[in-house]
Amino acid sequence: MKVAYFDLFCGISGDMALGALIDAGADVDALRAELAKLGLSGWELEVEKVVKRGVSASSVSIIAEDEHAERGIVEIRQLIEASDLSERVKSDSLAVFSRLAEAEAKIHGVPVERIHFHELGAVDTIIDIVGVCVCLEMLRVRHVYASAVPTFHGSVKTRHGVLPLPAPATLELLKNAPWRELGVEGEIVTPTGAALLAVLAKSFGPMPAMRITSIGWGAGKMDLDVPNVLRVLIGDEVSADLSDCDAECQTREQGESSHGELETVAILETNIDDLSPQVYELLMDRLFAEGALDVYLTPIQMKKSRPAVLVSIICSPELVDRLSDILFAETSTLGIRVDYRKRICLAREHLTVDTPYGRIRIKVARRAGQVVNAQPEYEDCKSAAAAAGVPLKMVQNAAIAAFFASRHLTSSAQP
Repeated sequence: MKVAYFDLFCGISGDMALGALIDAGADVDALRAELAKLGLSGWELEVEKVVKRGVSASSVSIIAEDEHAERGIVEIRQLIEASDLSERVKSDSLAVFSRLAEAEAKIHGVPVERIHFHELGAVDTIIDIVGVCVCLEMLRVRHVYASAVPTFHGSVKTRHGVLPLPAPATLELLKNAPWRELGVEGEIVTPTGAALLAVLAKSFGPMPAMRITSIGWGAGKMDLDVPNVLRVLIGDEVSADLSDCDAECQTREQGESSHGELETVAILETNIDDLSPQVYELLMDRLFAEGALDVYLTPIQMKKSRPAVLVSIICSPELVDRLSDILFAETSTLGIRVDYRKRICLAREHLTVDTPYGRIRIKVARRAGQVVNAQPEYEDCKSAAAAAGVPLKMVQNAAIAAFFASRHLTSSAQP
């Protein structure tokens, strides 16, 4: 599985991230062709090699006619959704702009829909954000990781006046990320760069175990006492060895992290008060079939004391559009709320154990290689209990006992 590690040696901005990914191997001509699908006119993307304190890096510049155009979040959403970009690029780009809008709305105390970007709504910022998402797809990167965020200080001029650094939006977006002391003067982490990290980075910290296939350097525009560059490492993730059970009964679930690290998920919600209860079974079946991670219903009470149902869906960000289409098609809802959250998932695997009632699958959850939870598969236990004519709990207890007995025998046999 391809992963990217953003080494924030001297911060991150949209153009630094784009330059680093181009430097790591993303084709510039193919990138321009994809960005043209946005339908924006009057801009050019230029890439040149520069040297920052002895480090050669790619510098990206977006030359735009409406450099200071103002666009609202609704307009930006319409622009991206109407394009012919891939669903993954659309979803990731929309998620980044949504997080930016949420941060700005919180800071200024206004609804998200009323947010109008100034510097962030300009063509160069749109190209930076969408371009980064395009490059990650071109490089076949599935997960993004990032180092701790470097500190900086000073002030920056905006249309709202002079603001302290880090900018309020930057701090809001990265308030849960780890920071490390660097202490340079100047804006080395911009709101655009912060939003990219807040949405795309699965976790912050040391570089994950990976086989590096390419390295890219993206240059910032300022000249500092340290190299003003962002380093991005692309490679294949190396999974930790978790094999402490018999190999022939172990089947690892694909795509799971070995340490239960943070990842970004989307949460779709809608309130419905006029739908037949019979529809929900079909709705849930369709959502799960299309890749939803979880779907659940919560009874609520709406205006005029109407009983209603809150439909909640947890999914990967790239599935937002697809699952929204199902919600609109199968229910009477007229609107869907979308939020992006972090979650921690334990690594999971399926093992099969022998019991007096037959072979039973066990779902085992681990964190850092250690077993945290083990649960027999319900359907296996149900079938075995029915066949043997015994209570369900007897089969479940036998399966758990067999699992821990096999672990004891395996550990005892090791030298």
